[in-house]
Amino acid sequence: MQQIQKQSLADMVAGNLQKQIQESFYAVDSKLPTEPELMKTFGVGRSTIREAIKLLVNSGFLNVQQGVGTFVKSKNGHEHIENTLEKSKLSDIHEVRELLEIKIAEKAAQKRTLKHLKKIEEALAARLAYAENGDIDNCIKADIQFHTAIAESCGNSLLCDLYNVTSEHISKSFSNQYKNTDAFIETHSNHEALYRHIKNKDSKKALKAIEQIIGTF
Repeated sequence: MQQIQKQSLADMVAGNLQKQIQESFYAVDSKLPTEPELMKTFGVGRSTIREAIKLLVNSGFLNVQQGVGTFVKSKNGHEHIENTLEKSKLSDIHEVRELLEIKIAEKAAQKRTLKHLKKIEEALAARLAYAENGDIDNCIKADIQFHTAIAESCGNSLLCDLYNVTSEHISKSFSNQYKNTDAFIETHSNHEALYRHIKNKDSKKALKAIEQIIGTF
């Protein structure tokens, strides 16, 4: 018997908003109603609305402009790219990942903020903790979060979006490839070096560090 997946309130709100965007109820570049208005419309709390918005931002449908509002970014989100990735060879996906990570590391060293550094550092610490405990599933998640946090710090939303789309496929690849955390422990010093060079705003050394990481994984 096929199991029915349970949806959270945030998933349901995101689904409704996505449908409205795709049916042009909210046009591309238009501004969404405020949080209180959306809370009233859907009969849910603020945290649910914020989680739904985050889901749609990550899916490429919305763009949040701090202090201004939330705007419709695309009618189709990342669907076209997702469909293309689903049909792509794993070697091609890894090649795209390599190209993205190299450019992201270089720009992150130039653009990162203290807020970004904290998020990168937290993911790095979690990656090591899970690796030392032999928790491969959470170790892979923390590794992806580490690189995603770097992507978020690069100052280019398109590069970040592209990395977010490919990261899910990279995560699946890692799950199939690694059955223990040995490789993650062995490469911790490389990841530490990448963080350090980004922190020190040293683009050249950050590039060398990410190239070493890519050569290992």
